[in-house]
Amino acid sequence: MIVITAPTGNIGHQVVDRVLAADEPVRVVVRDPARLSADVRERAEVVQGSHGDPEAVARALDGADALFWLPPPNPHAATLDEVYSDFARPAVEAIRAYGVKHVVSISSLGRGTAYADRAGHVTATLALDDRLAETGAAFRSLNLPSFMDNLLRQAQVIKAQGVFFNALSPDRAMPTVATRDIAAVAARLLLDPSWSGREDVPLLGPEDLSQNDTAAVIADVLGFPVRYQQVPAGPFKERFLGAGMSEAIAQGMLDMAIAKDGGLDNGITRTPQHAVDTPTTLRQWCEDVLRPAVEAA
Repeated sequence: MIVITAPTGNIGHQVVDRVLAADEPVRVVVRDPARLSADVRERAEVVQGSHGDPEAVARALDGADALFWLPPPNPHAATLDEVYSDFARPAVEAIRAYGVKHVVSISSLGRGTAYADRAGHVTATLALDDRLAETGAAFRSLNLPSFMDNLLRQAQVIKAQGVFFNALSPDRAMPTVATRDIAAVAARLLLDPSWSGREDVPLLGPEDLSQNDTAAVIADVLGFPVRYQQVPAGPFKERFLGAGMSEAIAQGMLDMAIAKDGGLDNGITRTPQHAVDTPTTLRQWCEDVLRPAVEAA
């Protein structure tokens, strides 16, 4: 039995679809089953509830062989640990209690870099990795850079103004990855019972690009001028506070951006295997995903 958390999220729903396509038994943990597709509700066992709730996670992990772990967003959390390690405490206990053999978790690049202990959300998720690894289950941490899919949040402004925003320096080249490639690697690991031990799995996508490079690719695909505009630190944080997020979450986003701008995501030497594992280029992703989203915005 493969248990998948966050099955309606951007990554989780793609993991569910891939594991179900392999005809393996799947159990999903979800607060609102109505958000699942009809196919998933029909084919997967559904545990209703939060995967941070001890009772729900115990029901989910009883008899489980493998677990895909992804904490949900919590924009109002008082601390980042509340989002990551504290939320996962019931799961850590249940993994031990029910002898779950394999755990695959969504995490971040940056372990071992100078910024690892002051990178906001990244620092918190790396601490969560350690908690999950201590359960005794075989553990794979998918170490991720920023997602190409994050650009979808700005589809409307790209269409209306020909611009997108971030706090990163315009010429800092760094990796990005498509969520569909993340889901493919996660599903492959969940379906393979042969691995053991603990290992970090960096997923870098096929190329490093700067924000200016990204703007050039987007413009070429969309067929109209698109530019990148860097947002200073203060206004960047204020955008999150203005959206109703807590001080801890907003500061964590800023700290993560500063760390990425300092090289947090550039600590892994790229090899040809990274392009094999995560083959989607930004251009391909823009053609397949961003362009339809912008046209529909």
